[in-house]
Amino acid sequence: MSDAAVAVTEEGAEADPEHRRIGLLVLSIIAVLVGIFTGFGAIGFRALIAFIHNVLFLGVFSFSYDANIFTPPSPWGPFVILVPVIGSMGVTFLVTNFAPEARGHGVPEVMDAIYYKEGRIRPVVAVVKSLASALSIGSGASVGREGPIIQIGASFASSVGQALRLSPWQRITLVAAGAGAGIAATFNTPIGGVMFAVELMMPEISVRTFLPVALATGTATYIGRLFLGLQPAFHVPSLLELPHHPASVLVLVLYAVLGAVCGVAATAFIRGLYAAEDLFEKIRGPYIRHFVGMLLVGLLIYGLMLRFGHYYVEGVGYATIQHVLQGQLSLLYLLALLFLCKLFATSVSLGSGASGGIFSPSLVMGATLGGAFGALVTFVYPVAGLSIPAFAMVGMAAVVGGGTGAAMTAVTMIFEMTRDYDIVMPMILAVAVSIGVRRMLSRENIYTIKLVSRRHFIPKALHANLYLVRHAVDVMDREVLVLPGETGFDAFLKEHAAESRLQHVVVTEGGRIAGVLRVNTGLRRGLEGTYTGVTLAEVALRNYILAADEDLVFDVIGRMWRHGAAMAIVTRATRNPQPQDVLGIISKEHIADSVAASIKPYAT
Repeated sequence: MSDAAVAVTEEGAEADPEHRRIGLLVLSIIAVLVGIFTGFGAIGFRALIAFIHNVLFLGVFSFSYDANIFTPPSPWGPFVILVPVIGSMGVTFLVTNFAPEARGHGVPEVMDAIYYKEGRIRPVVAVVKSLASALSIGSGASVGREGPIIQIGASFASSVGQALRLSPWQRITLVAAGAGAGIAATFNTPIGGVMFAVELMMPEISVRTFLPVALATGTATYIGRLFLGLQPAFHVPSLLELPHHPASVLVLVLYAVLGAVCGVAATAFIRGLYAAEDLFEKIRGPYIRHFVGMLLVGLLIYGLMLRFGHYYVEGVGYATIQHVLQGQLSLLYLLALLFLCKLFATSVSLGSGASGGIFSPSLVMGATLGGAFGALVTFVYPVAGLSIPAFAMVGMAAVVGGGTGAAMTAVTMIFEMTRDYDIVMPMILAVAVSIGVRRMLSRENIYTIKLVSRRHFIPKALHANLYLVRHAVDVMDREVLVLPGETGFDAFLKEHAAESRLQHVVVTEGGRIAGVLRVNTGLRRGLEGTYTGVTLAEVALRNYILAADEDLVFDVIGRMWRHGAAMAIVTRATRNPQPQDVLGIISKEHIADSVAASIKPYAT
């Protein structure tokens, strides 16, 4: 038998010499190590942000920094305007010279690595992203700290996978685990971290992929809690008790309206961010570009300090969220103004070249927009069960969900951040409406729109690949001839001249399967009246594989790809299949037809 033909084994698959095969237990242990590294990475990253922030804003060498408390007025006075500019120079140097992919909010780069690079991320990205993002956030750029931690965890996981020569699906699983662990450690949201990985990072959801992600996320959260405490990201008093009477329906309608408003806001954020990128790209030179952008941010935060007593939109902005949720920030015009300022500051920061995430800015925008909506509603329609903080919480989830398209992540994470269960039902409603409105206005979310500009498309839904779990016997073409190799090709064509359909022929030599041949109408017409003088054995294809009738199509496809096979010959399950065991043929056309049949319920 030809070397190109692969015999059927009891395992049904062959070892890939380019990659190391490890079991689920070993993969899970590696995922735990990824979680440990990411957890400590989150702690170190926050400490680095604190140090840079205290030095640049306050002139103090200290690692003590609570982002939920407003930064006191800087001793530099009006020169605080230059703090973001100073940070921008360091960020531009790092990104330009060492890792251009560290620019921006990072998550699209991780998604790109998962879907288009088999989970490969350069190790240097973790280091450069840490330093650049710490400089951006610490110097006042309006970006979040979750994006960098996601990229740090994903980069480390990818490096481990590459060093161990893991198979692509295992490396991708570890990258998703590192990303989920990063967001879980940042916000103390283990379930939200898992949901983030499931909704945005995992092409496949199964036991073999979910378990490592859950372990990494849980481990990172545990490490974070050991050093940062058990408290949620935000302290929220008891906010919402929906009234149990007919008027409660109207209350839910109001939350749905808020969801629609947040959907429009999420679209404005998506379009505004990438419009800012396009605008700043017109400025030649990355240093001048980022200088201009961060000078605008510096002027904005100083103006807010002069007028309202706080910088409000600098950095991650958690202090603004905390004040809204505790009812200490409730003026309608101020909340609306802060929403616009945060939208502007974040778009300018990232558009000009800052390094950081978009999750935290989305939370701030959601809290201020939701709070402004709540202030308007409570003024016009005061009723029990309505409060500005409650609308702010729902607004946070709705803007995050609308912007990212990750509904479960948004609801779960806001619940874990605040631990207020009563708000979950309004959040679910608002998030659903927000995503629906955003999808009408912008097909792409804030992560995928960047990749689409590169012609790298990310699936918007994870359908169950039903064709992959079908057996070979269910997909194969049963009309196949088994003929000896010495049969003349001309005699075969003459005997079957009246048949117009595609025919597959399994060719045998010495009582064993030796090749496969496909004859279609075009070939018959082309050779009509021609004498070739060759036998079937001489024209048979040798690049085939053997598959057992009960083999999964998933395994058959993988083996065909690895061996460059044009077809698979399906036989009865036996260790040494003989010609009499041949049942049918699977070609690439049959696989395509199977795929088409599996997506029919979703395509019609």
